[in-house]
Amino acid sequence: MRRRSLLIAVPAGLVTLAACGDDKSDSGKASDSASPSAPQTSAAPSPKIVDGPLPAITAGTKFGEKPTVAKGSGDPSKDLAVKTVIAGGGRTIAENDFIVAHYLGQVWSTAKVFDNSYDRKSPLAIQLAQGSIIDGWRYALAGKKTGSRVEMAVPPTWGYGEQGNQQAGIKGTDTLVFVVDVQDTFNAKSSAKGSEVAQDNKDLPKVGTNTDGKAPSIEVPDADAPKKLVSSYVIEGDGEEVGADNSVLVQYKGVLWDGGKEFDSTYARGQLTSFSLQQVVKGWAQGLTGKKVGSRVLIVIPPELGYGDNPPEGSGIKKDSTLVFSVDILAKL
Repeated sequence: MRRRSLLIAVPAGLVTLAACGDDKSDSGKASDSASPSAPQTSAAPSPKIVDGPLPAITAGTKFGEKPTVAKGSGDPSKDLAVKTVIAGGGRTIAENDFIVAHYLGQVWSTAKVFDNSYDRKSPLAIQLAQGSIIDGWRYALAGKKTGSRVEMAVPPTWGYGEQGNQQAGIKGTDTLVFVVDVQDTFNAKSSAKGSEVAQDNKDLPKVGTNTDGKAPSIEVPDADAPKKLVSSYVIEGDGEEVGADNSVLVQYKGVLWDGGKEFDSTYARGQLTSFSLQQVVKGWAQGLTGKKVGSRVLIVIPPELGYGDNPPEGSGIKKDSTLVFSVDILAKL
C-alpha cells in the first residue's frame, strides 16, 4: 500500500464516497511520515516574516526536483524566515485556497528529513486554512505564485508548538525547514476547463456547463435508471488522464436518480476535496479512471457499484439507489 502523509484521509462529510466494507482502505490512518498538517491547536499571533537565515539547497535545485538541503548554520531566526528560491508566474495563492505542492521537510539543527512528497511521487493537496495546516505554511505561501519554489524556516510557534510531533521525531524546540514547490492553486470557485460535449441522450441526466464556480444543475429524466455504469464528458479538459491508482482533487455534486434530491456537494460545503480512487465506491473509481484532468464528468452509478442495500447512515440515500454525480476533476495527485 502506498505510504501516505498524515493529513491525507477521506475528509469529514464525505460519507457518500468512502467505500464501505473495504478493509484495504487506509483512510484516516496515520502513516510513518509527517505532513504539515496542523497541530491540535493553532492560535499563534501573526509572525514577522524575515529573509533568513536559511540553509542552502545543495542539490535538486530545479522546480519539481527533490532537493537536498544543508544543515542549518548557527541559531535559526525566532521569526518566520521565507525565501522565494524560484519565482513562478502562475496564479497568486490566497489564504483558504487549496494548493497542490511537492515538499520536503527537515529539522534545522540536524538536517534530518522527516517527510517528503517527492519519494511518494504524489504531491500534497491541502487547504491553507487555520486548523488544516501549520501556520508557517499559511503565512509563508500566501501571496506567492504557482510555479514557485519557496524555502522557509518555521519556529515551533508556527509549527507544531511546544508539543512537537513525536511520531515524526520533532521536538517542541525544533525549527523546521521546508522546501515547497507549488504546482497549482484552487479555491471553492474552481471549475472544469475545456470544451463542452453534446448531451443528446434524452434518457440520461443533463448537467449544467457553467464554469463560474457555482454548482451545476443536474436534470434527471423521467425514465428508468440505466442498469450499467454511465461515465461521460460534459466538459472535456485537456489534462492528463486519471489512473486507477491516482488521487484526485475535485468539485462534485450528487443527486438521487429517484426524485433528483441532492445528498452531497462540495459546493454546498464551500470546500474542495481530494481522495484516492482506491478508497471510493466502485462507480466513482471506474467512472473517473481514464478521464482527463480539467473535465466535468457525468457519472450514473447503479446500486451494485454504489452502496446497494447498505447506504451510509444519515446520508439520505435509500437502499438500492442509483446515484448521479457531476464531477469536476481539478487535479491528479
